[in-house]
Amino acid sequence: MYYAYKYRLKPSDTHREELDRHRDICRQLYNHTLYRLNEYQDDHGELPSMTTLRSELPELKKWWDGLSDVYSKVLQTVVERLFDNLKALSKLKENGYGVGQLKWKPPREFRSFTYSQSGFKLDKKGGQAVLSLSKLADIPIQLHRDIPDDAELKQVTVKKEPMGEWFATFGVQMDREILEPPENPEKCVGIDVGILTYAHDTDGTAVGSLDLSDERDRLEREQRTLSRKQHGSNNYEKQRRRVAEYHADLRRKRRDFLHKLSAYY
Repeated sequence: MYYAYKYRLKPSDTHREELDRHRDICRQLYNHTLYRLNEYQDDHGELPSMTTLRSELPELKKWWDGLSDVYSKVLQTVVERLFDNLKALSKLKENGYGVGQLKWKPPREFRSFTYSQSGFKLDKKGGQAVLSLSKLADIPIQLHRDIPDDAELKQVTVKKEPMGEWFATFGVQMDREILEPPENPEKCVGIDVGILTYAHDTDGTAVGSLDLSDERDRLEREQRTLSRKQHGSNNYEKQRRRVAEYHADLRRKRRDFLHKLSAYY
């Protein structure tokens, strides 16, 4: 079975600069690959294969300064990411949704890059757990829970959150038996989404909705303040981070509510 383990990174200022530089190079490669995909389609009347665009990477490194600084597997996953997005759009279109075309990614919308199969390693140096990323750095990582010994690390995605924090999400493969549901369970409960309340169950319990009205009002005030700032200024960036903090606070409270409810059942 496939699992995901997410941990917080603790990069230094130098590490942050390098992470941002690698992230931006991947973003530029994504946009360049999208340009080449559209150009190939105009010339040949059909979409190129992922292998075709991946094969152009060695030639790109000859004239693109900085591209060779990024691990080769990371560059390949950027091309794969474009085709995954294209596949998702095609599936939406097949299901009757009106979709447009893929667009170039600005810096705020491209926040992650992925090491697949190789180029990364969990290690310990000086008693501190570190994530070693090829061609990047050894970045301290906060392992708040252990990855099982029998787990096989398949990939790691490094992502920058809107508040500027960096996280690493490991894709882990483990051999686990899929448990079959019991035929005659001794204890069971049916849960249905409520209308006036959050949920109802067959035991007669009604779960009230989480009251976040104060948090939403506060978020709306901060968003109005952000709209009055000059875009790109230092004050705008400070307020943007403030709005991101309130968004993160709302997400944490919703997640906490759901975890406590599921733990109760």
